[in-house]
Amino acid sequence: MASKKRPVLTVATNNPHKLREFRRLFPGFQLFSPDQIGSAFSYEETGNTYLDNALGKALHLYHLIETPVVADDSGLEVAGLGGQPGIYSSRFGSVDTKLSDFERNAYLLNRAASLSDRACFFVCCMVAVFDEKRFFAVQETFPGVLAAEPSGSGGFGYDPVVYLPEKGKTVAELGDQEKDAISHRGKAARRLASLLSTIDF
Repeated sequence: MASKKRPVLTVATNNPHKLREFRRLFPGFQLFSPDQIGSAFSYEETGNTYLDNALGKALHLYHLIETPVVADDSGLEVAGLGGQPGIYSSRFGSVDTKLSDFERNAYLLNRAASLSDRACFFVCCMVAVFDEKRFFAVQETFPGVLAAEPSGSGGFGYDPVVYLPEKGKTVAELGDQEKDAISHRGKAARRLASLLSTIDF
């Protein structure tokens, strides 16, 4: 008997690190980036919530390609900074030009240098869109503590500056499987994949 063909999803991102992580998190699916299917995708995140941004990205790409799309919006919230950077995480500290991950982490740690409350958590809202009115959305979190300095070379974004006391290491020091098992994006992806496994594409 021929094996069932894996469903296809296009990921609403131009970030190769995120695409690689999505492919690990959705092993039962075929995932492509917009450029791999010949689509020039660009979206300005102007929403007030993670859901606004994730759904906005997914719908924008869906209107371009009219096939199933998955998207996420993620951020880091630091208690002592009133929840910043939050939904502005990817452009935190940027003015005229977007900061690199290294520069953004340095900016965040400088802003948080005098904080006594360094509790923080990642948030991930993940959305799968099948048409204009039909979509699934999940949102998960991943707690940690803001480190005093970056450590580790794995992951991307704020991973080097979020310390996990129970692991004794930063998120960037985790292996891929270890990270996926506990991360905000890993938890959201498992919930979403479970939903998608119950429907026909």
